[in-house]
Amino acid sequence: MSDRFKKFNSGRANFFLVAFIALVLAGAVLKITATVVLPFIIAILLAFILDPLVRALEKVYIPRVVAIVIVIAGIGLGLYIAGLILFSSGKTILSQYPRYEKRFLEIYSWIAGLFGLPYDEHRTFIDNLWGQLGVRNQIRNYTFSITNGFIDFLKSLVMVLLFIVFLLLESAHLEEKVAIAFEHRFSGRIKSIVEAVVLQVSRYLTIKFFISLGTGIFVALGLALLKVDFWLIWGVISFILNFIPTIGSIAASTGVTLFSLLQFWPHGWPVVGAFLVMLLVNFVVGNILEPQIQGENLGLSPFIVLVSLLAWGWLWGFAGLVLAVPMTVIVKIICEHVPILEPVAILIGSYKDLQKYKTPGQKLLVKVQVDEHKFQEEPAQHD
Repeated sequence: MSDRFKKFNSGRANFFLVAFIALVLAGAVLKITATVVLPFIIAILLAFILDPLVRALEKVYIPRVVAIVIVIAGIGLGLYIAGLILFSSGKTILSQYPRYEKRFLEIYSWIAGLFGLPYDEHRTFIDNLWGQLGVRNQIRNYTFSITNGFIDFLKSLVMVLLFIVFLLLESAHLEEKVAIAFEHRFSGRIKSIVEAVVLQVSRYLTIKFFISLGTGIFVALGLALLKVDFWLIWGVISFILNFIPTIGSIAASTGVTLFSLLQFWPHGWPVVGAFLVMLLVNFVVGNILEPQIQGENLGLSPFIVLVSLLAWGWLWGFAGLVLAVPMTVIVKIICEHVPILEPVAILIGSYKDLQKYKTPGQKLLVKVQVDEHKFQEEPAQHD
């Protein structure tokens, strides 16, 4: 038996109980303070990615402050271009709404005839829908929530950019500060934790960015060939949602399929084509290309990834879904470097990641025990 389990006693059990209570309280605090904590967490993760770029600019004799300004300006330019695309696409959607309303009416009349719902051909689609479901107040509240959400997003964006600037300025002296603050007692372990977090999280986010960018480009090109309206905005949506493992690609595929149904109704082949484009792109990129590039470096169990999506999504909404994997990776790395929490790292890790905890002797012992168990069960099977 491993040494880490030989010393398990009531004191250790009490520690895990207290740790569980602390975890629940920490979750409550993160939920309540999300408006402040979330921008800070996003800024830290982005700083992991941007710091190597700033260091690269320093190597070509650009002062660090100027390098940070260049990087932040690049981020602002990218956000401006994305916002411009979304805004122009939104205006186009509003201008073409009458054409889509006619298709809505056709689909609704077919559904109404199928299920025996009331339908008045002299009323608009919205009037028919309001009369059937009474969604006027829901639409109004949803519009208000979108407006308030956009304002909150702008506030959070400013906070994130400010945090990134000061984090990048501080990161140049972080190692020296840690060494002096902990007087070399824990500085080595803290340094190894920080290095592992920076390496894995920055690598994951960087690869995920380019994989998502490729997904958005291929989706946009495929939908453009099928002449699906707003193919560019669907590419942007696929790029954003691809940051959410599994759920994001399903949501993007569902949205594209439903929209193509609305556009091409009652013709079915273009709808099937749009669905196949989404299926092919997400299958090739998500199941073949990304695993080859990303590898097993994260070492997370697929079940834990789904649980983390549920937990972080509940805590921070859409941002939590995007940050679920990086935050879980950080938790796993911290648990790996704290001996008493090492069992937690093993439980949330993947099976391939489990092999590094086994010595050759342990692997042989497990195999012998399994073989002996099978041998003892064989006579009972013959009876």
